[in-house]
Amino acid sequence: MRLFRCGSCGQPVYFENTQCTRCGACLGFVPEKLDMAALTLLENGFWQSAADAQTYKLCSNYAHQGVCNWLLPADSNDHYCVACRLNRTIPDLNNTHFKTLWSRLETDKRRLVYSLLRLKLPILPQAEHSEGLAFDFLADLAPQFNETGRVLTGHKEGVITLNIAEADPVAREQMRTQMAEPYRTILGHFRHESGHYYWDRLIWNTPRLEEFRLCFGDERQDYAQALDRLYNQGPPFDWQANHVSAYASSHPWEDWAETWAHYLHLVDTLETAYQFGLSVHPRTADTPEMSLEQSFNPYDDTDMDSLIAHWLPLTYALNSLNRSMGHDDLYPFVLSPGAIQKLTFVHRVIHSG
Repeated sequence: MRLFRCGSCGQPVYFENTQCTRCGACLGFVPEKLDMAALTLLENGFWQSAADAQTYKLCSNYAHQGVCNWLLPADSNDHYCVACRLNRTIPDLNNTHFKTLWSRLETDKRRLVYSLLRLKLPILPQAEHSEGLAFDFLADLAPQFNETGRVLTGHKEGVITLNIAEADPVAREQMRTQMAEPYRTILGHFRHESGHYYWDRLIWNTPRLEEFRLCFGDERQDYAQALDRLYNQGPPFDWQANHVSAYASSHPWEDWAETWAHYLHLVDTLETAYQFGLSVHPRTADTPEMSLEQSFNPYDDTDMDSLIAHWLPLTYALNSLNRSMGHDDLYPFVLSPGAIQKLTFVHRVIHSG
């Protein structure tokens, strides 16, 4: 994620900010420019950017619901931004608790969309394009959030469904513990499920399918049986040799989605490190695995070896900082050569255009 500044006074601002805390300027994110704009309200109801005098209008979910901070060109016929137009179903906003959970989901969904735009991946609303993407944010009618309840998080035919209880940190942590997962976040769900969508767009019925099968396995094996085997017998004892997670070992589709999500974790975190100018110089006998002389922008580089060479020392440092605060590892994964090979395939697919 890039770092942003108020276009009016230069104050650093966050991706989610709607107002500058120094000068009070209204802020909005311009997806076409992947940048934040400081805005002045015009008499005609539109907003003008302080940086380039471009005129915009607020996304309807910004203007009326307060759950978005993205902009549209003033002459656009749409009322919702490119991220909000992906929504097919949202919770009942008369329920204030549901609205709070939905707001948290939207925050992380916009981070996903930022990464997809940054990688120049196709992203179109399903309402406007038959091969587009859609989101259903649904509430389980049962009082207790349960992975086997009425609403299951998943993807089908371009529609990503997310149980809004995932936005409740207590419920999500209970499920993470129950499922014995080292990592479970809203953003992680979005990235994983988007992987299923892009498998349909970038792999299925393309010349890449055979190479995918050589790398990940044959996706034609029975999916339900594969998941039952994982839940009843656990992952193979040597799953870490070829997969980024235990769940990835269940089926080639899940292996791809987990690897895709991991790649998005990697590039977004590396861009943040680059924006902060982070480097790692351990005060012990340096090894190539621990030392990071200079961070770099992963979106500008197409060399997967460089990504991994920068990623490993950064995660070592981040995990060490977390442990110093008494927290679990921020990055609870081990990347084996087999997993890196699959990440390299994802990297190549994305950058092949």
